[in-house]
Amino acid sequence: MFVIQNTLVSLDVLEKEFCCDLERCKGCCCVEGDAGAPVSDEELAVIDKELPSLLPQMTPQAREVVEQQGLSYIDQTGEQVLSIVNGKDCVFARTDNNGWTYCVIEKKGMAKPISCHLYPIRLNQVGEMTGVAYHRWDICHCARQLGCKLHIPLYKFLREPLIRRFGEDWYNELDLTATEWKKQCAQK
Repeated sequence: MFVIQNTLVSLDVLEKEFCCDLERCKGCCCVEGDAGAPVSDEELAVIDKELPSLLPQMTPQAREVVEQQGLSYIDQTGEQVLSIVNGKDCVFARTDNNGWTYCVIEKKGMAKPISCHLYPIRLNQVGEMTGVAYHRWDICHCARQLGCKLHIPLYKFLREPLIRRFGEDWYNELDLTATEWKKQCAQK
């Protein structure tokens, strides 16, 4: 673990290689799983405000879930997450005629929840600090393969969402830390 400002960053974030391979996975992370994506109260307020324009783009099943239980629920870990359909699909996920999954929120030009934008990095509270960790999921195997082939560290692949969440200064400090860490490892 490394301390970057007010965060604890897992070594995996610096060392693991990753690059989404949408040609192969077609966005299945939005329609597989057993819980919705973590979402903040602020993000829910924005989504709720835009909901009338999002509903027509959602599947009938997703609209029904939102009608019955709302945009979010508290999962078994106590975290607020987006509602899901049939125990797995995000209510904002749509699949086109070619089998590609896309986000209705993002397609409308809105910022998708930061937890979606950061994936496969997950954030959690560690006392007063925010933990920044890599979440390894089997369905992302092709992303790990492509990341290794292209030699793209996870933190570089997720540069934009990391800056969106933590700021440019934080990201620059992370990048410097990664560079120094790699130098130290090469000297051993």
